[in-house]
Amino acid sequence: MSTARKESKAAQRVQAQKERILSAAHSCFVDSGFNAASMATIAETAGMSPGLIYRYFESKNAIILAIIEQQLTDARRRIRELHSSENLAKRIVDYIADPNSEKDNLMNSALYLEITAQASRDPQIAEALRRYDQTVCSELSDWLSRRKEDGGYGLPQSVVNSRALMLLCLIEGIKLRGPRGPVYEPRTLQSTVDGLLRVLVSPPV
Repeated sequence: MSTARKESKAAQRVQAQKERILSAAHSCFVDSGFNAASMATIAETAGMSPGLIYRYFESKNAIILAIIEQQLTDARRRIRELHSSENLAKRIVDYIADPNSEKDNLMNSALYLEITAQASRDPQIAEALRRYDQTVCSELSDWLSRRKEDGGYGLPQSVVNSRALMLLCLIEGIKLRGPRGPVYEPRTLQSTVDGLLRVLVSPPV
């Protein structure tokens, strides 16, 4: 076996172990809260020794930071999917209503609330969330300001940043209501979102 192939297999094993740990941590944080979930509990849930976990993550904070980074990658992918959507409101509502989006996403609604609460006590996590918001808003701003012929909405720089922030708040706000149950059935929600989006993506008068 060549050196390059060995290195590739080793990298795959490392990534698989990290994902296993992150999945276990996700369950522990949601079930017990960030403070109550110890590294030993995460190790037990992952089916590995605490010592092995520390080979990949030096602390619970490191695990949280990795989850935030994965969420950022997922958010960027979803923004790119919105670019090609002919019905933006339907695309957003389908994502919000899709139960699999919670299952496939390490940062589901319950964990996002847990991490947000921890950020009020931990400057490192607060900074990671600030960078996350900044990056996502930048991606949205770039899309909204792009010319219509290039798949954007042609919004001027004077409003694009505030519109991007409002769009992010709209999507996250509705998504975070998930654990409390839907406010409206999907058709009504889509109609409401569509009306709000018409304002957000329209040039100022």
